[in-house]
Amino acid sequence: QVQLVESGGGLVQPGGSLRLSCAASGSIFSINAMGWYRQAPGKERELVAGITKSGSTNYADSVKGRFTISRDNVKNTVYLQMNSLKPEDTAVYYCNAAIVVVTTNRVGIYWGQGTQVTVSS
Repeated sequence: QVQLVESGGGLVQPGGSLRLSCAASGSIFSINAMGWYRQAPGKERELVAGITKSGSTNYADSVKGRFTISRDNVKNTVYLQMNSLKPEDTAVYYCNAAIVVVTTNRVGIYWGQGTQVTVSS
């Protein structure tokens, strides 16, 4: 079994910063791409940022220049550094990973439970 556990959400004022973390654990053989998604009330879940195993990244236009995704392949952890936060960044943030499980040797897509980020004065 594989679990993704997120941390680091909270309430922050506009212009502030937060750092999200997501640690994968369990019967992991390897982790391919990892990413962060978000879902605001009444909206569909959207990709915020993604990172490949080799470190190539991509970002939603709305967060380019403000957010940075990174990963630690030893700790099986992905991070999202969020700077210059805006009220429109308010959402539940979910991490996502494509993981090869030891028992099956197949790639599965796994999600974290979500962490709330609220940007408000």
